[in-house]
Amino acid sequence: MTTVPWKRLIRFVNNGKIYLGEPVLASEVDVAKAHAQGGLKARVIQGSVFDGKVTDEELAVDELLGPLTAADVPLIKCVGLNYMKHIKEGGRTPPPYPSIFYKPSTCVADHSRPVPIPKLAQENQLDYEGELCVVIGKTGKNIREEDALSYVLGYTSGNDVSARTWQRDPKYAGGVPQWCFSKSFDKYAPLGPQLVSSEVIPDPSKLHLQTRVNGEVRQDTPTDDLLFNVPKIISFISQGTTLEKGTVIMTGTPSGVAMGMPTPKYLNDGDVVEVEISEIGTLSNTMKFE
Repeated sequence: MTTVPWKRLIRFVNNGKIYLGEPVLASEVDVAKAHAQGGLKARVIQGSVFDGKVTDEELAVDELLGPLTAADVPLIKCVGLNYMKHIKEGGRTPPPYPSIFYKPSTCVADHSRPVPIPKLAQENQLDYEGELCVVIGKTGKNIREEDALSYVLGYTSGNDVSARTWQRDPKYAGGVPQWCFSKSFDKYAPLGPQLVSSEVIPDPSKLHLQTRVNGEVRQDTPTDDLLFNVPKIISFISQGTTLEKGTVIMTGTPSGVAMGMPTPKYLNDGDVVEVEISEIGTLSNTMKFE
């Protein structure tokens, strides 16, 4: 694992200024819930996400943001069709290797902030994909599977927001489904509410993911349903390609997306999507049609 001086890292606002910090938590490890209960504080971290030092200075958390900014993330690498039940839901055959697509850093969005949905991606196509996200802590290439977890800085919750018409409808996407444009509008990758170190999560296959839309449970799956686990993904995407520090890997989404329903329940303006992962917490964002 990549050694860091913090176990949980947040970005937060205090008196109008943004800080990095390690949340001061009692029994509630979900910082979003702890913040909602009131009185959440954090020990200020001096430096960056990658080399910060935890100080003794404690500040109140006025507003909880996401742990990463676009400047921290060189690229978001995403895995499609990586939960077995989701593959079956879509009537697909399991791929022989991870199916990879990219999102630019402009997709990074904060916890609790609205996700702007452009006009061309609104009508009967806006979908959610709750995902376990891996943040790479050191640059590597041709990484061996047995060494892969040593490159992990930490884990966070994410939502791979998607425009299904632009992804799959032949009148828009053409004869072959395309993934990048349909999933790469600004702020289409909310992350948060905290970054949890590998020390706290030594085995990412032992987590549980739940996605809710306006309180209704849509996805509810353990991460051991992944077809390709985290070490396999890291090793594969680093073959012949430099995997840069700060890269976010979205590991795939489980069954329960709107597109897979007999009658799809796509998102509308004002809908609230929550992605909760055990040990990491609840990422919450409201969809806002522009």
